[in-house]
Amino acid sequence: MSRIDESKPFLPVGIAVLTVSDTRTLADDRSGDVLVERLTAAGHRLAGRAIVPDDVEAIRASVRAWIADAAVDAVITTGGTGFTGRDVTPEALEPLFEKRMDGFSFVFHQISFQKIGTSTIQSRATAGVAGGTYIFCLPGSPGACKDGWDGILAMQLDFRHRPCNFVEIMPRLDEHLRRPKAKGAAV
Repeated sequence: MSRIDESKPFLPVGIAVLTVSDTRTLADDRSGDVLVERLTAAGHRLAGRAIVPDDVEAIRASVRAWIADAAVDAVITTGGTGFTGRDVTPEALEPLFEKRMDGFSFVFHQISFQKIGTSTIQSRATAGVAGGTYIFCLPGSPGACKDGWDGILAMQLDFRHRPCNFVEIMPRLDEHLRRPKAKGAAV
């Protein structure tokens, strides 16, 4: 089973939070607030925060800018993963993925099923890697953000988590690109 190896140091990760919504502002972005509160309480760095409308190009442009930023190791989006006509986050971001992280969606749905039952199928939570940056797409509810962070990301973004975690492989994520981001990794 998983555990924290206290003999290893905690390594903070630079995480950007993107809320995808036509109606939210920073004043009432509860889902973004949940993610920011949890990642900073864990000791990570908030590397950026933005709100964009449910628009493929706006979503993609924000995430591309963070992929290009060496201070951003991971992007967490909230919103736009449902089935309505305005829900386009997976369509915006999955084409950027060099590698899909199918297990993220699977585990997210397992956790969600325990709380909301079959309603979890209404989410298209997804994740992948692009340009050496992790991208996690969560639904837009505060509860889903808590589930995604508490049940998956808090552990996988902690270098001390065993038997393995995302942080320990960060220096090798973009080795095929021969980019400075991989060469300068502190792990």
